[in-house]
Parts: sequence; C-alpha cells; structure tokens
Amino acid sequence: MQKPNQWTVWYFLLAFSLLLTAQGWWAERSTIEALPYSEFLRLLKENKLGDLRIEQQEITGTLKEPINQHSQFRTIRVEPELAQALEQSNVTFTGTLQGGLLSNILGWLLPFILIFALWSLLIRRMVDKQGLGGMVSVGKSRAKVFVQRDTGVTFNDVAGIDEAKSELMEVVSFLKDQPRYSRLGARIPKGILLVGPPGTGKTLVAKAVAGEANVPFFSISGSEFVEMFVGVGAARVRDLFEQARKSAPCIIFIDELDALGKARGAGSFGGNDEKEQTLNQLLAELDGFDTREGVVLLAATNRPEILDPALLRAGRFDRQIVIDRPDRRGRIEILKVHVKRIQVAADLDLEPVAGITTGFSGADLANLVNEAAILATRRGAEQVGMEDFTAAVERIVVGSERHGRLLLPHEREVVAHHEMGHALAAASLEGMDPVHKVSIIPRSVGALGYTLQRPTEDRFLITLQELKNRMVVLLAGRAAEQLVFAEISTGAADDLGKATDIARQIVTRFGMSDVGQAVLERQSASYLGEHAISLREKDYSEQTAREIDLCVKALLDEAYARAKALLQEQHDNLRQGARLLLDKETLTPEDFPPLRQPGRSVTTIETKQP
Repeated sequence: MQKPNQWTVWYFLLAFSLLLTAQGWWAERSTIEALPYSEFLRLLKENKLGDLRIEQQEITGTLKEPINQHSQFRTIRVEPELAQALEQSNVTFTGTLQGGLLSNILGWLLPFILIFALWSLLIRRMVDKQGLGGMVSVGKSRAKVFVQRDTGVTFNDVAGIDEAKSELMEVVSFLKDQPRYSRLGARIPKGILLVGPPGTGKTLVAKAVAGEANVPFFSISGSEFVEMFVGVGAARVRDLFEQARKSAPCIIFIDELDALGKARGAGSFGGNDEKEQTLNQLLAELDGFDTREGVVLLAATNRPEILDPALLRAGRFDRQIVIDRPDRRGRIEILKVHVKRIQVAADLDLEPVAGITTGFSGADLANLVNEAAILATRRGAEQVGMEDFTAAVERIVVGSERHGRLLLPHEREVVAHHEMGHALAAASLEGMDPVHKVSIIPRSVGALGYTLQRPTEDRFLITLQELKNRMVVLLAGRAAEQLVFAEISTGAADDLGKATDIARQIVTRFGMSDVGQAVLERQSASYLGEHAISLREKDYSEQTAREIDLCVKALLDEAYARAKALLQEQHDNLRQGARLLLDKETLTPEDFPPLRQPGRSVTTIETKQP
C-alpha cells in the first residue's frame, strides 16, 4: 500500500506566500512604465511629469500625458555629472540596480527559507522527541499495514496452543467464507482478546490469523494512540477504523491493549483526560461497525485485570482466548518449529529438553534454541546436541558460569556440603523431582552453587505432603551446614525465603493447617506477578494473624528437623558427595549413584551470596 505525500500546513503556507509575492510584483510592474533616464530628463524639461518620488536609486511619479496607456513611470537614477555629460551628447541612456531582480527576491525570501529550515531540522525534531508530534499529525493513525506476503506467518509456524488455534480458525473461515456463517444468522465476534503471560505468542497468533486469511493486517500498539494533546488519540482511533473499512475484509490488531483500555476513574484527574477520550472513542467504534463489513478486531494484553469493564462486555470484545504457557506436549511441538532453523544432531531427542523446561514460554523456548546453537558454535561442533541444550537451560535459569570468581577454600567446602544436602534430600523423599545436576561453579545471577532437578511430567495438583517435602529439600542445605560445620551461613537466604512462602501459602491460601479452610490471602490475578511495592489486604484479626505466624513457624521447624534427621542418616553419603563435588565441581546421578531418584517438575535450588 503506497503512502500519501506527507504535506503539512507549513508547506502550503510557504507556497501561498511565494504566489502572493510573485502576483504582487507582476501587478506592480504591469501598471508602471519604465523610462530611460535620458527620456526622464527630456520630459522633466518639457514639464510633463508630476508627483515625483525621489529615492536613493529610483525615481517614480506620474505622467501628465500617458505613454503606452501607462500613467505612472519609474526610472533608475544616474549620477548628475554623468547625466549632464551624456545629455549633451544626445545619447539615450538608463541606469540599472546592482543585484537585479533575483537579488531582491532572494533578499525577501532567504530569511523565511532559513527560518523554515531551522524549524524543520531542529525545533521539529525536539517537538517529536518530547511527544508533541500531534501538532503536525493530528488524527493520523500510525498503524503499520501488512499483507499476507509481509507477515510471513501461518498456523504452521504456531505450535503448543491448539485450543486457541481452533477458536481462531473460525475467524479465518469467516473472512474467507462469510455466507456460510450468515445463513443461520450467526455473526463473528466483533472483538477477540488474546490474554496470557508475556512471550506466549499472542502477537504471533494474530499475524498467523492474517496470514491464513490472506487479508490486510493493521497492527498498532495501544500506546501509539495516546499523545499529550486531548483528542489526538480519539482522532487516530477514528482514522484507523476508517482505513480498515476501506480495506475490508481485514484484521485490526492492537497490541498492549492495557495502555489504551485501562479502567476509567483509576488514577485520572478529570473526565477530559486524553486516555479516557481515546478509550471512549474506541468503545464507540466497536459499537459502530458491523461485523458483516469483514473487519475483525484482535487485541492482546498480559494485564486483563486492569481493563475497563465496558471494554470487555458482550458486543465489544465478545471472546477472550487465554494463551498460557505450553505443557510438555506443547513444548515439544514448539521446539520442533524452532529447531528447523538450526543444524541439530540426528539422534537429538526433544523429550528430555521439554522435560527440563517446565514453565518456559514460547519466547523462552525460541531463546533456548538460539542459545544452544550459540554454545555449539562456540565449542566448534558441527551440530547442536543434547549437551548444548542442557547448558543453554542452565545459562537461562541460573546465568552463565563465572570461573573467575574465586572462593576461599572454606567457602567452597560450605557450598559443596550445602548443595549436596539439597541433592540428597531430593533423592531420598518420595514424589520429589529427580536430580539432574549439582554444581558449585558460581553463576552470573549471584548463585554460588545450584541443584537442578529434572521433571518426568507436568503437575497441576500438589498434595500437602509434597509441599512439606519441598520445604525439607529447601532447608536441607542449611541443615547440612549445621551437621558438618556446627554453624550456619548466609548462603541459605534464598532457600529460607522460598520455604517461608510455601509455608505461608499452605496456611493462608490452601487451607491446609489448623487455622482452618478460609482463604486469608488471595493470589494476584496479574500475569506479571505482584508488584514489589504493594500493600496486602488484611481482612482478619490480630488473633488470626498470630495463629498464622505460629503455624508457619511450626511448618518450618518441622521441615528443618526432618532435613537434619534425613541427612544424619546419610552422613557418609553427604561427606563423600561433597568431596567428589569439590574435585569435579559438577556432578550428575551417573557420577554419584545416591542421587538417583525419579521425579516430576523442574526445581532449581541455588546457594546465593549474601
């Protein structure tokens, strides 16, 4: 689609000024007779001139007897001495101005041109950087229009979200075959909201819908509608829908809808707020277009909890499609899509890769494949193997290795026993995830060592006993330090935080304690997690708060006592495994058989520096 010429009002004003200047100059010159200076002197002697206006270089006046139907004249002055000498020789002579017509015109126009150039190069750039560009582009949508050949994405490029694809296939079918849906009176939803955590493929899915339907794709971010001038965003919304109607059937995709559709009245200072005006216009446009026109609105957000209720009601965004992180089978399908772009070993099995990437989104898996290819290239391999994927997972989860960080010998011993305590506890408790690797190599995220557990399957329900066992594994690192060195260190700070969170959720969210079945603290509905600075809603008494604290303490004390008892039974394995870990720095169950134990989900336990 060709873009129209971006003329602004300033270009038209400049052209209009030039036209007026030329017209005035031509009108003046067409009504005045230009006389040679010798003819002027003759007429002056004959007393045929009047109303003379003598300037430094020019003389103008009126003719008592018109010449060539002109009653006014102009002539260029000549020095008196020279004029007298020339007059005596009966020669016709006239004067000329230095510079001529071109210099006069440039003298008038050059200052305006310089001012306009200065404004264009300096002031306009500053205005655009400060967000004031709406002054010269009010009402123009910044939507990027793609057609099918530009998006280059179809449903074959989207994996791991089969349920969402099946629902969106209805949109594709409607855009391709509208009569099929209208014969029974059905209509396609006006708006479809894609909801999910960051990186799960919401934008990719929207492009795939446009690619499958082979229709124009209007893509714009919600923040691009908002300017500092009230009314600019609303004008852009109108312009976008007008463009879409002219290109129907088509798809409008608004990314980061929460920037535009935040609930009104929350944090605004008046009814004329720019975001409210823009949102009101979007609501009106959603009510104002007919789905039979072939315009489908897709939007994506990872903060659905802050959207305005009027935006989510039936008749506007009729359907919400949740695109969540993929399960194990979905991760395998996503990995198959991404490994097509790299050279992988013929015997590479993606099942183990999917097993150690629980909780990864589609974007995380794409990054994983790229990291594995980089690591294989770095080691000079011809193909990407399983060891590269394992190293890439560790790099993403716990950061890159920092061999340059040298720990004191005693600190290395403490970290080795700490990590071996985690590993032995995980291998000894039923239902825990099997240990994949134990390492005491410092990592860039601040971990002095870590224990990586690999799952065997995705879990959706966890029992009370399994939660308690997880607390035992987390506290086993400190328990190992207490048993071996008779003192504890700050390396268990991260473990204590995670164990405390589990204990508190057991009491306040899951109703698994003596406090009762009540939910005392609700989970945040945000896909982005709770904000670092937030006030928890406390709707229970001080007596209940005391009972919660006592229950949390009792759970932690119980888990710590179990961890010490378990490691006391395996004291020899703890010592032997720590010595082996100090020698090799990294251990797997193949290197140390006591670590073998089946499990279910990914858990990474790190020893953090204080």
